[in-house]
Amino acid sequence: MHLTPGPRNLITDVAGLRVGNAEDARLKSGTTVLTGAAPLTCGVAVQGGAPGTRETDLLDPDKIAPGVDALVLSGGSAFGLAAADGVMAALHDAGRGFAVLSARVPIVPAAILFDLLNGGEKGWRDNPYPALGRAAWESAGENFALGTAGAGTGAQTGQVKGGLGSASFVLPSGASVGALVAVNATGCALTPSGRHFWAAPFEVGAEFGGLGPDPKVGLQALPASRKAAAMAAQGNTTIGIVATDAALDKAQARRLAIAAHDGYARALVPAHAPHDGDLIFAASTGARPLDDPLTELALLGHAASVAMARAIARAVWEATPSPGDSLPTARQSLGL
Repeated sequence: MHLTPGPRNLITDVAGLRVGNAEDARLKSGTTVLTGAAPLTCGVAVQGGAPGTRETDLLDPDKIAPGVDALVLSGGSAFGLAAADGVMAALHDAGRGFAVLSARVPIVPAAILFDLLNGGEKGWRDNPYPALGRAAWESAGENFALGTAGAGTGAQTGQVKGGLGSASFVLPSGASVGALVAVNATGCALTPSGRHFWAAPFEVGAEFGGLGPDPKVGLQALPASRKAAAMAAQGNTTIGIVATDAALDKAQARRLAIAAHDGYARALVPAHAPHDGDLIFAASTGARPLDDPLTELALLGHAASVAMARAIARAVWEATPSPGDSLPTARQSLGL
């Protein structure tokens, strides 16, 4: 099966999706919002040991909420869950939400990463994340920044700065699949040499530097962690979204999210650690019916996992230096 990136190589290559970022450089944190022209069918899979979430129970297949109005990825640990409040307020103003007689309640699941010890100014009196959430929703469009942006603003990996990444594929069937991720992992995106990405076998062109696979032996060793000393062994989590225009129900969306976690394991070592809250949402616009649901869902899962691996590497590659950083960027570490 030949997979080709979409025209933007972003999750917004799935028609109808928009992504917005908002960040505060002094805070060294931010928020990212994905939304669509209409409610999205969603599922979720949590594989890390320390998740921080909001409204994920209603994504279970047995729950009655048919769709969500937006998905939020945010820094700020548990404080960042309040970013969904700002998104809900903006959606309410726009007349969006789950209808209950005359009332409308926007459905906005959210997930957070821990970036409270990264050197930013965290001594706020009023929680800044509701305003960041609203600003992210209001800025949503088809094009958006990667690297040190949105939810990836203050992110770090085991060796170098993390960030926000995205990638996409168009399948031979014409279906589109995209990934969006904020990378703040316990593990490392670079191999023990620090010169190559674990995701290198899946790179398209030179989208994360064209450094190629690591030719050295001994890749079973864990890379040394700079993060534990620079920040905290407990301050982690990679949170992401995969999306498709293929028509999925909530159970199929959950299956897509589970498959996409393979992308974490391909791009981060170790992945799904006890100190991570690793989570992936899966969203479907429902625009393209499946002719062979079982076979096509398997292919969608493969495409989502590879797109996620590429998105993780792109997040790290696109990170930029900021005043007060406790870790270098990948390009700084490589002398580029």
